Amino acid sequence: EVRLVESGGGLVQPGGSLKLSCAASGFTFENYDMSWARQTPGNGIVRISWINSGGESTTYLDSVKGRFTISRDNARNTLYLEMHNLKPEDTGKYYCVQYTLSARGQGTQVIVSS
Repeated sequence: EVRLVESGGGLVQPGGSLKLSCAASGFTFENYDMSWARQTPGNGIVRISWINSGGESTTYLDSVKGRFTISRDNARNTLYLEMHNLKPEDTGKYYCVQYTLSARGQGTQVIVSS
């Protein structure tokens, strides 16, 4: 069974940082590209970052470029998202996604507020 479990969300002040993790199991993690997506209040789920299977290539939504960094540890079957200079508009539920397998975790909530 494919399983993705996110962690690391929480409440943070504007300008703060968080690091999200996603533990993957049930598939050969190192063979698959991975993504982070988020759902902000009143909106659908939007992919914000992608990383290829080997970790050499990444892409970002313009609104998070320069502030967020996606990475992976294939030895630990774990995907990460480091978020810096967080803004109130980053508030939302963050998901770890593998699109080919149609797999998505339960999400972790991030709230950016003073």
